[in-house]
This record gives sequence, structure tokens and C-alpha cells, in this order.
Amino acid sequence: MVSAARLESTERGLIPSGEGWFVLNARDASWRHADGRPAVCDFEGDSDFSQVGINITVLAPGQPMAMYHWEADQEDFLVLAGEALLIVEGDERPLRRWDFVHCPPGANHVIVGSGDAPCVVLAVGARDRSMGTDWGAYTVDEAALRHGAGVEEETTDEKHAYARFTWRTPTRYRDGWLP
Repeated sequence: MVSAARLESTERGLIPSGEGWFVLNARDASWRHADGRPAVCDFEGDSDFSQVGINITVLAPGQPMAMYHWEADQEDFLVLAGEALLIVEGDERPLRRWDFVHCPPGANHVIVGSGDAPCVVLAVGARDRSMGTDWGAYTVDEAALRHGAGVEEETTDEKHAYARFTWRTPTRYRDGWLP
């Protein structure tokens, strides 16, 4: 029988401790945020889930979810609220509430908030091959660059790809991030 993991109360919200099952409301979980960056709900706390990564990202209009990239594992996204722009393999596709995006391994992609209100996206990604040095890469794309979501030179270095951004720090949920 699998035991329940403990949820530890911290200054940044509840964090799961241990390998067991748990139930955690997004508003009670730990989040990561920095001015000018999307807010990210961190269900995993201090230790990554071994098989699947999952988070909720809240994008302001014009805010990129990440830098344009591909990964060695699949990633999937579900728009829970608002509107966004998907840039995938250089094509731009509008997204709206309940749109589902599947990116198989190797698909270059990024999501950018659009519309006139925040966009809430559920992101799920496999962790079979995307952890470590062969995870994928940040690639150059004109559409991504036009939307502030691209790199000017291909890299696998996260610090280089995000050099112009402030790093997110752990924080509690703030009213208004989720609908």
C-alpha cells in the first residue's frame, strides 16, 4: 500500500514531502514568480517528480511561457483560461480556453500570453529523456524572436537562454493569479 506524503507548511506555501500520494490545491501550493515573468505553480516542491513534470503557468498578455525550444520527451499543454499564441515549428497558432497542444519529442515550441487578460496553462511533460545534458535545446526562430520568446543563438544552456530575465523565486500564491 502506498502511504500519503506529508504536506509541509512553509513561508512559500504547502510543499509535498516524501514519495507518497497527496492532494494539494493550487492556491495553497508553492509558486515561483519574478516581476515581468509568468507565475508558476510548483506542485512538486523541492524535489522533481521522477516520471512526469506538471505545473500551472499564468501568463500576462505578451509574456512568454519559456524560450522557444524542443525537448527529448513529449510535452502537453491545456489552456484553462484566457488566450495565448502557440509558436510551433515556426508557425503561429492562436489558442483559447480548452485548447490542447501536444508536442512530441523534438517539436520546437513556445506559448506566449495574448488577449487582454491573463492566460492560465496546465503543462505536463515526460521526464524519461529530458533531464540532464541531452534534454533538448533552445533554437533560433524568427516568429519566437518577434514575440520576445526566442534566442538569437542556439544553446542548450538555460542560463544563457534566460540571461535577460530575472530568475523566479519561491513565493506564496497571490490573489488574482487564478480565475
